[in-house]
Amino acid sequence: MKRLIIALFALSIIACEQEPKIDYAVLSGTIENSKATKAVLSNADFKSEIEIKENGTFSDTLRISENGFYSLSFGRESTSMYIKKGDNINVTVDAKEFDETVTYTGEGSVENNYLAKKYLNNEEATKDAAVFYALEEGPYKEALAKIKSTNLEALSALENADADFLATEKENLVYDEYGMINRYGNYHSYYAKKPDFEVSENFVPDAIKNLALDNEKAYKSSQAYRSIVMGKSLDPIYEAIGDDHLATTTEHLKSIETIKIPALKNDVINSLSDFLVSPGNPNMESINNFFISNLTDEDAKKGLREKFEKNKDLIKGKPSPVFNNYKNHKGGDMSLSDLKGKYVYVDVWATWCGPCIREIPSLKEVEKKFHNENIEFVSISADDGRGYDGETPEEKALLAKEGWAEMIVEKELGGIQLYADNAFNSSFLKDYQINAIPRFILIDPNGNIVSADAPRPSNPKLVELLEQELKMQP
Repeated sequence: MKRLIIALFALSIIACEQEPKIDYAVLSGTIENSKATKAVLSNADFKSEIEIKENGTFSDTLRISENGFYSLSFGRESTSMYIKKGDNINVTVDAKEFDETVTYTGEGSVENNYLAKKYLNNEEATKDAAVFYALEEGPYKEALAKIKSTNLEALSALENADADFLATEKENLVYDEYGMINRYGNYHSYYAKKPDFEVSENFVPDAIKNLALDNEKAYKSSQAYRSIVMGKSLDPIYEAIGDDHLATTTEHLKSIETIKIPALKNDVINSLSDFLVSPGNPNMESINNFFISNLTDEDAKKGLREKFEKNKDLIKGKPSPVFNNYKNHKGGDMSLSDLKGKYVYVDVWATWCGPCIREIPSLKEVEKKFHNENIEFVSISADDGRGYDGETPEEKALLAKEGWAEMIVEKELGGIQLYADNAFNSSFLKDYQINAIPRFILIDPNGNIVSADAPRPSNPKLVELLEQELKMQP
């Protein structure tokens, strides 16, 4: 009998040892009134794309590396989620009223319904941005305290919520408040129409000024913490670079090496590489190598290597990529070849782009100064329908083109006004690797590149560059 009991005990131990460890979560759901073909779940170091069927349903088993906060995206719409191993979550949403209809059921729904409700609470409190951010410092902080209190009350009322979620989210509410305090100066200046406004000496608490930049968990869990530490990491770099980013060297970027959170370091590099790995910078290769040596994301490394190889074809003296048969606002079509024999200064812009619009007065001044010289000023619209309310992509595209034509008349734009054939997917923009605007390009009379990243019209260096080039003409 004793031997039998020992044998049974041993078998029970083996059975326990062989019980499978759950290292996954199941996410399923239905989205209505959406053209999205994929649901994307991601965080700082995880990404999974889930196919959406024609009837709007989707489902997948996710091998998540850790419990935590994620973003669930359907096209341009997204919502915050908390997912832990063992969860079986179902989400339903109507894209026409995305935030108002996000609902979760199943294991893991408690935490996520709270997050959906929290978003609506915050949205309701700040829905009139002009009024909210125009508040003076005292009332503004009181409004923030009320938002935090409402969310904390909802968090405390949760039943059967994950303990780690409760502790992390309580900390996130603190960071949310910090983030709103941190943005107040710029937002208040804009909405209260006080261009020279600066917050009072004690408005920003020491806790924000001295915030540690090494909390990896907070970086993954809190958008507000991410935003604050991203700013604190980029500010000294921007200060070191100064006004002329095309003169940047690796010495200006040394502070990147001290960043302790790998995901933050990757994000900082990705942000800077968009405009620093530029064929207009003679130090492009050394900067690219510096970035790659500091990246921990292999996909990002691969992308930078590919970008550098393409940019080598955009350095000064190389033949320029061309545009063909772009719609001319004055009538007909125009190609780059039609302008051969002249310098061509290209401005890539869009009607929805604030920085582009701010360059218009300076561009007019430069055009006026060089009116009788051998140079054409060409503005190419990359309008893609954003900002317009058409129900279909075709309707948005039509409205965008109409809006482009109206703005040319409204702002009395000069030069040659062209409309790209496929917005950011136009071959000219893709060949120049343009994914952010405004972007300025200078091409010589032979169709060769002078600068693939020329100075903006508001930058005095543009006049210097044009005068220097025009002097070199035979």
